[in-house]
Amino acid sequence: MANRRAANPFIFVGCWELREMLGRSARDERQLLEAIEEAPLDSLYYHTHSFLLRHKYIAGPYPNDFATWAAIQVRDRVLGEKLGILNPYDFGDLESMRAEIVTIIADHLSRLQVIPGVIYEEPFQFMQSRIIPAPTGLQAHTLREFRKVLGSVEASVIYYHTFEAILRLGKPKGDFAIWVEEQLGLPELGKRISNLHPYRISLESIRGRILKLCDEFLKEGGEQK
Repeated sequence: MANRRAANPFIFVGCWELREMLGRSARDERQLLEAIEEAPLDSLYYHTHSFLLRHKYIAGPYPNDFATWAAIQVRDRVLGEKLGILNPYDFGDLESMRAEIVTIIADHLSRLQVIPGVIYEEPFQFMQSRIIPAPTGLQAHTLREFRKVLGSVEASVIYYHTFEAILRLGKPKGDFAIWVEEQLGLPELGKRISNLHPYRISLESIRGRILKLCDEFLKEGGEQK
């Protein structure tokens, strides 16, 4: 089955992130809370979902801009850690995620007598972005071809077929797992790929883990050179 040729090839698509400054900033956590309550959804997406598109080699303990700012600029590691465990996969839409972020910050502030903020450090600058698909012209018909191309494409391809597919395009398993299952007829490999839960790891780590799964499957099937 590892030699199976798909009727429909996997089309590798990268992406561009078009960024725009909103002209709003926050110098303390109360201002951050108020701005998040009013921010457009594209801004929430930029500061949470597309964080890894800008940090393809690292994820770390603060995998979104809100958590990073609170922990590094404000030096409030407690709030940074609370925001850092936020997982976009747990929410059906961006409004639900906004409500949770607001709840986390509001609850944190209710326990403090002084509002933490920056003095000499950088204020939080609100931005928004849109993800634009960018076809690569690359495709794969077999698992071996898929593995080879996946190992060489730029990181935005990994982002588009995992985060963008899962979180914005309504494909809970992600494009890689769906193609492997439906076109190659390899449900077990597809399941392993869909179970990676990529949010808390870097894009390069996601690539490495998928490549390893493909190698293991090819080896098990006696297909690896």
